[in-house]
Amino acid sequence: MYQSINQFVKDWELEASFTLKVLETLTDSSLNQAVSKEKPKTLGDLGWHLVGGLGAILEAAGLQIEGPDYKLPTPTSAAEISNSYRQMSDAVVTALKGQWNDEKLSEALKLFGFIDITYAGVLNMAVRHQIHHRGQMTILIRQAGLVPPGIYGPNEEESAAIRAAMTENK
Repeated sequence: MYQSINQFVKDWELEASFTLKVLETLTDSSLNQAVSKEKPKTLGDLGWHLVGGLGAILEAAGLQIEGPDYKLPTPTSAAEISNSYRQMSDAVVTALKGQWNDEKLSEALKLFGFIDITYAGVLNMAVRHQIHHRGQMTILIRQAGLVPPGIYGPNEEESAAIRAAMTENK
């Protein structure tokens, strides 16, 4: 659990960079990749949800964020989604540093009116939420015919290149 704003920011910067790697893999045509036949959600919707999820979770905890209007419909441009995520991520860090302090992190609140949590727990939820949806997106990226980036380790293609290099160097 986060003990300081700076501890969160350090973790956030790493996780946000991973999320941007995923978002920057998207193409305009890949945004239409359906989550399933039964669900009208798409890869683009999930990418836009990463922008909106930050706003929804942190604003519900009282943080005032000056970021993109995530309540607008999902953009049809992959670049717009990744740029909006970058802007929202930066706006979150700026808002946190200006509005919250380390002592606030241990205070309790009722998030969304029914979740008993601390402010540090809210920050943890925001990070875990993006990790969850980022994972979903990597599967959909592959289904859309693209190569998802390796995040916590190499992807299939990167692993094959590593094995080939090791074999070549023997």
